[in-house]
Amino acid sequence: MAITRFAPSPTGYLHIGGLRTALYSYLWAKKTNGEFKLRIEDTDNARNNEDAVKAILEAFEWVGMPSDCEIEYQSKRTDIYKKYIAQLLEEGKAYKCYMSRDELDALRAAQEAAKENPRYDGTWRPEDAKVLPEIPADVEPVIRIKAPTEGAILFEDGVKGSMKFEASQVDDFVIARANGMPIYNFVVAIDDHLMGMTDVLRGDDHLSNTPKQIVIYNALGFDIPKFYHMPMINNPSGKKLSKRDGAMDVMQYKRDGYLPEALLNFLVRLGWSNGDQEIFSMDEMLELFDPNNINKSASAYNAEKLLWLNAHYIKNVSNERLANELEFFDCHLEGHDKKEMILDLSKERAQTLIELKDAITKILDVPSEYEAKGSKKFVKENTIEMLNNYLQVLESNKETLHLACDYEAVTKPFIADNELKFPQLFQPIRIALTGGTQAPSVYDIMAILGLEEVKNRLNSAMEKNFNKE
Repeated sequence: MAITRFAPSPTGYLHIGGLRTALYSYLWAKKTNGEFKLRIEDTDNARNNEDAVKAILEAFEWVGMPSDCEIEYQSKRTDIYKKYIAQLLEEGKAYKCYMSRDELDALRAAQEAAKENPRYDGTWRPEDAKVLPEIPADVEPVIRIKAPTEGAILFEDGVKGSMKFEASQVDDFVIARANGMPIYNFVVAIDDHLMGMTDVLRGDDHLSNTPKQIVIYNALGFDIPKFYHMPMINNPSGKKLSKRDGAMDVMQYKRDGYLPEALLNFLVRLGWSNGDQEIFSMDEMLELFDPNNINKSASAYNAEKLLWLNAHYIKNVSNERLANELEFFDCHLEGHDKKEMILDLSKERAQTLIELKDAITKILDVPSEYEAKGSKKFVKENTIEMLNNYLQVLESNKETLHLACDYEAVTKPFIADNELKFPQLFQPIRIALTGGTQAPSVYDIMAILGLEEVKNRLNSAMEKNFNKE
C-alpha cells in the first residue's frame, strides 16, 4: 500500500508539470489501495498567494483527484516543526549559527575565487575540544543541522536507479531561519514522515534536495520513503517548457475548452507508456501504471497530440456531459428539443469545447453576415430562381420533413431533375443557413432548424445577399 502526496507552494498557479506529478502520485496510491494526500507548502509568507491556493484546489476538483485526507497547510504546523528543531538542538544534532550575512557572503566569495564549491565552513559547529567564537550581540542565530562529514549518502531512486552523494556535497545547511521559521527541506521531511509517506514522486529538479532530507530523516530516526525523480517536460525543441509552449495554469486548459480526461490522458503519456497505446481511461491508468516504468529521459510537449486526444474525448463522452460542459462557455442546450441532434452533428469536427460551441452557434444563430468569398463563388445568376423552386418542393412536402433523411429524400430528386451538381445547391444553402461554406451536412442542419426557420433564412439570404441586381 503506497501513501503518496502532492505538495505545491501557493506562490502561483498549478502548471501541467505539477499536475503530471500529482497524477502519477495519485495513480500509484490508488493502484495499491493506498492514499493520495494534498499538502499546501505555504511557509513563505512573503510569496504566498490566497488566489493561488484557490486555483490549485479548483484544479484538483476539476480533474477529479481529491485528497484522501484533510488538506494540510504547513503554515498551521509551525509548533510541530519547532518541537523537532528543539529536539535536534537538545540531542546535539543541530546547533545555532551566528555567522552574519556579510560573513557568509565573504566566505562564499573566497570559495568561488579559489574555485571551490560554496559551502558553510562549520565555524559554529560544536566539536569536542573546539572553542567556538564569542557570540555576537547583534546577530540572531539560524539553526543548522550537523551533516555527515565523511562517507556518502546513498539511496535507490525508482526512476534514476542507484544514487550517491558524497558527504562533501552536503554542508551543515540551515533548518530554521533567524526569525525561527523552519526552511523547506526540514518541513518537507517532517511532514512526509508524519503524513506516513511511503513513496515520494517529484520532478528531478528536487533531486539535489533529497540528500539533505535524508540527513534530516536520519537525524530524527525516521524511515526514509522511496523516491522517484521524474525528468522534466520539455518543449518540442528540447528546451524548458514555457507558457507559450503549454506550461500555463491548469485551469487555463479548462478555459481553452479541454476536457479533464484528455489532459490527464495526455499527461500520463509524458514520461510513461504502455507499448503503443495512446488512449487511457482512468481505470486503465490505474490498472497499468507503475512508477518504476517512468522514462528516464525528458518528454516533449506536443500540442497537436493534446488536441487529438481532446477531440477523441469530445466525440466519446455523453451528450449530456457535453451539454453540461458547454454551460461554462455560455452555450445553453438544456431543454432544446434537438439537443442530441445538435451535439451529434457538431462534435464530429470539434477539437475543443470552444470549437464545439462555435459550431453549435453557427447552426443555431441567425447569420448576421454572409461569407463574401463563398457568395461570390457559389451564388450565380440562376441561384435565386433555383432556391425558390427548391423552397416550393420543401413546402409541398412539409408534412414529411422531420429528420435529415426526410430532407435528403426530397432533395436528391430535385437535384437530378434540375441537372444540378450538389455544390450548386448546397453551398448557397449553407451560406444562407449559417453564413459560411464550412458547415456540416445541409440535411442535418435543416432537420435541426426545422422547415419554417430554413425558409426564413433562405428568404432572408436571397433578399440581403443573393440578389445581384
